Amino acid sequence: MPLMCHIDFPPPSYDEVLQMLRPGDVLTHAFRPFPNAPYDHQGRVKDVVREARARGVKFDIGHGKGSFAFKTARNMLANGFYPDTISSDVHTLCIEGPAFDQVTTLSKFLCMGMPLNDVIAASTVNAAMALQRPELGTFRPGSAGDATILTIKDGQFDYVDVLGEHLTGDKRILSEGVVLKGKWWHPNDATKFKKLEKAA
Repeated sequence: MPLMCHIDFPPPSYDEVLQMLRPGDVLTHAFRPFPNAPYDHQGRVKDVVREARARGVKFDIGHGKGSFAFKTARNMLANGFYPDTISSDVHTLCIEGPAFDQVTTLSKFLCMGMPLNDVIAASTVNAAMALQRPELGTFRPGSAGDATILTIKDGQFDYVDVLGEHLTGDKRILSEGVVLKGKWWHPNDATKFKKLEKAA
């Protein structure tokens, strides 16, 4: 079974933990600010991070209240090191900010230059494979039949990280509703849901 871990202050050290992870294990909160950032003081991705990815360790965002910094993300993306999975880690301390929700977390990566296809894959098929749930995150026959309907708005949007740094982005991903097991659901659109339910 894969292990998901989070690295905090030593001991054990960042390097010691990563060296113990096996193929398929997940390091969450992977784009944290210092002192647990995945790059060194020269801005170079740590060798232990590259070695872990090469042997199959997955790197997850897990934004949350204290685990995502724009500076770290910009540096990692500039080094060509994209997260394998993007998760919001929303809980009571960050649902009103700085994480807010999953689509806000996705929007931050889109605005920092991560291609849309990679952003969506990191939240769907990549996440399903990391969980060893191949029936999720896909539209293949036999899949769960779940989908989120998204739109992308252009404009000027304010985003904030866990250190209080703000980023003005030109795009925002919004959720228009979801399909659960093949049926439309949206809290503000019960009529459509009932019509589709009858049709099914």
